[in-house]
Order: sequence, then structure tokens, then C-alpha cells
Amino acid sequence: MTTPLSTLRILDLTSGVSGPWCTKLLADYGADVIKVERPGLGDESRAHGPFPHGIPDREKSALYLWLNTSKRSITLDITTPTGRDLALRLAAHCDAVVLDQRASELERLRLMQDDFAAVNPRIVTTSVTAFGQSGPYAEWSETNLTSYATGGQHYLTGDADREPLQNGGYQALYQAGTWAFGATLAAVWDARKTGVGQQAEVAGQEVMAAILEIYLPDFAYRKAETLLSRRGNMSTAVVGIYPVIDGHIGIHAMPKNWPQLLDALDMHWMAEDERFVDNRARLRNDDDLMAQMYIWTAGVTKAEAYERGGRFRAPISPVNTMADLLASKHLAERESFRQIDHPAAGTMRYPGPPARMPASPPEVRLTPTLGQHNAEVYGDLLGHSPRDLSLLSAAGVI
Repeated sequence: MTTPLSTLRILDLTSGVSGPWCTKLLADYGADVIKVERPGLGDESRAHGPFPHGIPDREKSALYLWLNTSKRSITLDITTPTGRDLALRLAAHCDAVVLDQRASELERLRLMQDDFAAVNPRIVTTSVTAFGQSGPYAEWSETNLTSYATGGQHYLTGDADREPLQNGGYQALYQAGTWAFGATLAAVWDARKTGVGQQAEVAGQEVMAAILEIYLPDFAYRKAETLLSRRGNMSTAVVGIYPVIDGHIGIHAMPKNWPQLLDALDMHWMAEDERFVDNRARLRNDDDLMAQMYIWTAGVTKAEAYERGGRFRAPISPVNTMADLLASKHLAERESFRQIDHPAAGTMRYPGPPARMPASPPEVRLTPTLGQHNAEVYGDLLGHSPRDLSLLSAAGVI
């Protein structure tokens, strides 16, 4: 049984989050991803925690381990002439190269699309950067926060009467990596049809702006800034986040769900109360309705609220913690987490690929140690002997 992308080979010249997330998806779905890391240092995420027991170790970074499953790791200094030549020779054996360097750096390194096409006309280069390869911001760097901010997402997050709120995790960077994954596959598909590769370009700011849902078009059509203010955790009494005994739950009841919500809350009297008789009345009396909701949620646990929501088909969901997810019977039955034994980090549980293909299932494999596959890749693809590798290592190239 083959994996979906088993015929692809990818050269990964990225570091951090966006690029490695793109290539992780490619690797988990079966592509042979050759991850190029800096000699002695590796990917920048190796220096970021969390680490077991809080002790930094480049082979035990949870961020690195998660973002680089299923890949092969080699060390190579692409800033040296020899390193550049080796990168191009490797690219001759690949379907695509994924890069996260700015245009000026790629020009300086002479690692543009034309440089790769000179050794492999069918090759695709995917660029995933903060602001793209052109434009006045092209040379600017990014963080997860600046991607959210410049792309407009922060404007929508938080309470209306307070400053914008920082989003959790690295979601802006992951979104850019997800689009780079799709762009790479689309460009490779086209190259296999036409025999000619091309550059696929993903800009983090544009990704964030593209997933603003209706907000950007709404403003463009109506120029009504006041309609787009932040809503915080509570849009209305029946759409929001409520505290319960052991955490929080989310409720999102539309008018069509109102009868089912009353069933779950065991508050059928509201159906006859003129304050709540229809959606317009409920909006006029939102504070009164919210007070009733708080009375109910204060007396239940997450599990109890979720059970009643499921029993009565009402839109109630727990706000799951990380412990809740790992303990989830549903996710366990679906085998959503994979246990992997790493020689340095030990045994850990990893989320599996969220898209399933039973006929050709993806596989989350071991994250490589730094330079683990030097002999394998340089020997098998480029014909270098152990002595060659020793000389390249002594020269600081690998």
C-alpha cells in the first residue's frame, strides 16, 4: 500500500514554522522530503521549547519534533559556493524546492527559480515569506503576531471596547504553510502536465487577508467600519463562551436551534415569555437572556453540558483543554494520535494527519536527528563517498 505522495521528492530549504509545516504535510503524505539544516545548529525551531523538564536540547524541542516528522535531515551551508552547488545538484533529483528566504537573499545566493530550472527544467520552487517576493514590504521580516496584525485578523479579535487581542499559538504561520502545501502540489501537477516548472509564491499577509471571511468584502461594499467591530467572547446571549464548573463551554444557537436549546437547558418556559418569544425579542432583551444562561451554566460541568447538547441536538460544545483532547474517547477510537519513539526525546504522542485516505493512508514517521541522513542522501543521490563527506564536514560545508 503506497502513500498518496510517494512519487514526490522535495528539497526543504526552510526553517521555523511556515515552511517546515508545508513540508511536514508533504512528508506525512508520503513525499521524500530532504530537510537541509545548518551544520551544528540545525533548524531555528530546535532552539525553541518546550523542552522536557525545561532543559534546552536541540534534539528534544517539541516544536521541531512536531514540524519535522517523516523527513530526512542533512546538514548543508548553502551560503558557501560548495554548499550552493550541492543544493543545486540535489534539486536536480527533486520535484520541488520549498524556500522561505526573501528575494534579495535568494538573489545573493543565486538560488532563484531560474537557477534551479537550469539543472531541472521541471522543478517547482515554492516561496513562503511574510510579504511575498515583490512590493515595498518584500524585505521585511515577520512574526506570528505581525502576520495577524498586518493581515487584519487582530482587528477582529478581542472585545470591542478594548485593544485587539493576540491569537493563540502560531496559527498565522501555520496558515501560510498550509497554503504553501497546496500551492506546491498544484504547481507540481502543472509541471507534470507541461514539463515546465514554475515558482509558486505565498505571502503570509495575503493569506491572512484572504481568510477574513465576509469582513473585508463587507467593508469594501458598504464602507461601514462600525459593522465590523470586535465582538469578544459574547456576540449575543446564545452565541458565546460561558464559564461552567470545570472550565468553559461554547454555545452557538441560531433561531432554528432555539427549541433544541430550550430542551437542553430545561427552560421551556422561555418559549412563552414575551421577552424571548422570537429572535428579535431575544436580541432586545439580550441581558435578561444572558442572565438566565449564566444561571444554568454555573451549575453544570463541561461533560454534562455536552451530553445534554448531544441528547437534544443543541449547539453546545466544551472548550477542550490539551488534556481533554489527549483523553478524548472519540479521538482515541479514531486513532487520531500516533505514538512515536524518538532516540533522543523518548516516547511522545503526535497528532496524525487530519485528512484520511484509507486506500493510501498517510504515515507520521520518526523526526530525524540533525544530519542523520547525510551519508544516505549524499551517497545515494550524489555518489559521495565517506571520505568525501569527511572532507566536506571538515570544511564546514556539511
